[in-house]
Amino acid sequence: MDNREKTIVRTSIIGILANIALVVGKAIVGILSNSISIIIDAVNNLLDSLSSIITIVGTKLAHKKPDAKHPYGHGRVEYLTSMVIAIIILVTGIMAGYESILTFITPKVTNYSILTIIIVVIAVFVKIILGLYYKKMGKKTNSDSLVGSGVDALSDAILSLGTLVGVLTSLLFSFNIEAFVGFIIGIFMIKSGIEIIRSAFSSVVGERANKEIVQGVKEVVYSHSEVKGAYDLIINNYGPERAIGSIHIEVDDNMQAKDIHPLSRKIAEEIYYKFGIIMTIGIYASNTDNEEIFEIKKYVCELIKKYEDIKQLHGFYLDTEKDTISFDIIIDFKNKNPNQIKEDLIKELQEKYSKYKFFIIIDTDFSD
Repeated sequence: MDNREKTIVRTSIIGILANIALVVGKAIVGILSNSISIIIDAVNNLLDSLSSIITIVGTKLAHKKPDAKHPYGHGRVEYLTSMVIAIIILVTGIMAGYESILTFITPKVTNYSILTIIIVVIAVFVKIILGLYYKKMGKKTNSDSLVGSGVDALSDAILSLGTLVGVLTSLLFSFNIEAFVGFIIGIFMIKSGIEIIRSAFSSVVGERANKEIVQGVKEVVYSHSEVKGAYDLIINNYGPERAIGSIHIEVDDNMQAKDIHPLSRKIAEEIYYKFGIIMTIGIYASNTDNEEIFEIKKYVCELIKKYEDIKQLHGFYLDTEKDTISFDIIIDFKNKNPNQIKEDLIKELQEKYSKYKFFIIIDTDFSD
C-alpha cells in the first residue's frame, strides 16, 4: 500500500468512527425527543460513514495495477465511487424532504432536553473539525472523494447548527420549526449530491487540462533553446495519479534525428518527474529554410488574423516536391460552423497561391 492509499484509508477510518459516534448520539436523543430533524441528521451521518467505506473500497480498487484488459490502470474507479456516494446522498435527501413535509402536515410533539442540546453542539464542532481535516487530506492526496466528504461534512455542520436553532426555538419560545429544519437538511443533501455527481461525471467524461499544469508543462518545454514552439498539448486523466499526454514541439528544419531523439527524451523525462505525466513528444519542422516558404508562411499567419474565431495556426509545412501546403488551425468552440471557416480560408489562399494545393486540419482546443 503506497503513502497516498494509506493516507486516504486512515482519513476515511477516522471519519467512519467519528460519524458512527454521532449517529449513536443523535439517534438516541432523536428517538427520545421524537424529533424528525435530529433523526434525519443522524441518518445523514450514517450515510457519511457509508461514504467513507465506499471511498476506502474505491481507493483499493483504483490502486490495482494495470492489466491486459485495463492498460491505463483503474484510477477512474475513484470517480465512479464518488458518483455512488452522491446518488446515495441524493436519494436520502429526497426521502428526508418527503418525511419533513409529512411532519409539517401532521406535526409531532417533541420533547427536547439539555442532553439534546449537548449532543447537537458536539456534532457541530466534530463536523467542522472533520470537514477541515477531510479537505486538507483530500488536497494533499488529490482525492476528489475526500475533498467531497470534507465539503459535505462542513455542510453537515451548518445543518446541525440549524437543528440546534430548531431545538432552542422550541425550548425557549415553544415554537416547533423542526419540520422546516428537516426539509432544509433534505434540500442541502440533494444539492450536495447533485454537485458531487456533476463533478465526478465531468471527470469521467474528460475535462480540460488543469491550467497550472499546462503552463508548467510548457515552461519545461520552452526551457530548451532548441524548441521554437509547443502545440497540441493533450493530457488524458486516468485517475488522480495517472495521466498520459502528448505534445508537438517545433524545431529547426536542419535538426537531425540524432539530436531530436535525446531532446524529446529529456523533455519527456522532465515532465514525468515534475508532473507524473507520461508524455509523447511529436515533431514539427519550422519549415522556413528558404525565402519563398518563409514569405508564404508569414502571409498565412497574417491572413488568419482576420478570422476572429481562429485561435491558433501551427504545423505549417510546404512540400516543394508535391506543391502542397498543410497546417492545423484551432477554432473557438463557440463557432458552430468551423468547416465553413476552413473552406473560406482555403478559397482565399488558393486565389493567392494557385500553384499549391492546401490541406487544413481543424484541430481541437484541448488546453490553454
